[in-house]
Amino acid sequence: MLDDYKKIGIGLTGFGMLFMVFGVVFLFDRGMLAMGNLLFLSGVTLVIGAKKTLKFFSARRKIKGSSCFFGGILLVLYGYTFFGIILEGFGFLNLFGDFFPIAINFLRRLPVIGTVLNMPGPQQLVDKFLIQRRLPV
Repeated sequence: MLDDYKKIGIGLTGFGMLFMVFGVVFLFDRGMLAMGNLLFLSGVTLVIGAKKTLKFFSARRKIKGSSCFFGGILLVLYGYTFFGIILEGFGFLNLFGDFFPIAINFLRRLPVIGTVLNMPGPQQLVDKFLIQRRLPV
C-alpha cells in the first residue's frame, strides 16, 4: 500500500518527466526544463525518502553519473540548455541504467505494449540495447 507521500512523489516524478519532454519538444525551453528537473528530483525524494535519495546520489559507484546529472541541471539553469540536456542524459543513463532491464521486462508483460515489444523487430532492437548479465558457463 502506498502512503500519500509516495503517491504525490510518483505524480511529481511523472510531471517532471513530462515537463522535460515538453522542454525538449519546445526547442530546449529553459523554464520547462528547469521545472522538469525540480519536479523530478522532488518526486524521487518523496518516493524513496530524503536519506535514501542522498545515499543513492552519493554512492561511490554512482558518483560519475551524479556529477554529470547535477552538472547538466546547472548548465540548464545557466542557459546552456542543449549541452545541459546532453550531460544530464548521460548522467541519467549512468544513474538509472541498472533499472532499464527491469522496466523493459515489466513492459513486456503488459497487454498492448508487451505484444509490440515481443514482435520480432522490436524484440531484437530492445534486446540489443539491454545488457544481460549471464554466468560464464
